[in-house]
Amino acid sequence: MIKIIGIDPGLAATGIGIVKGHGSRIAGYSFGSISTSKNTPLAKRLDHIFSKLLHVLTNEKPDLMVVEDVYSLNKYPKSGIALGQVTGVVLLAGYQASVSAIEVSVREAKQVLTGNGNATKIQLEKAVRYQLNHNEPIRPLHASDAMGLALIGLYRYRDGISTD
Repeated sequence: MIKIIGIDPGLAATGIGIVKGHGSRIAGYSFGSISTSKNTPLAKRLDHIFSKLLHVLTNEKPDLMVVEDVYSLNKYPKSGIALGQVTGVVLLAGYQASVSAIEVSVREAKQVLTGNGNATKIQLEKAVRYQLNHNEPIRPLHASDAMGLALIGLYRYRDGISTD
């Protein structure tokens, strides 16, 4: 049985999705998010995300962590910088918990899960829900995105490595 954790980094909410199984067979899953307040200083927000994620990684002991690759929109360059900072603490938590990590771009995740690299967040959530046979909407959407990354990791995982 393989356990994969997907992480959708975000400063306000970092999504987490965990899936257990083998290949396309899913034996169990869970999801949630780590939230921070915009009224909290940046360093404290990053520490909160790091600490909570390190706790999850230490307790769950996944075989692989799949992290959404950092992207930046020309309109909002500060968002890209914040995503980079969050991704840094996510990768550090993985390293400290001895969990191998790979990064997958948003476009690639949407392409793999929906067949459309330009799919909306709602289309992606519906595709993830369908693959999990989960009846209720997965909220927050960051958790759904993370769950999608975990599914990709599960589908690609072979003999201790993730294949691209």
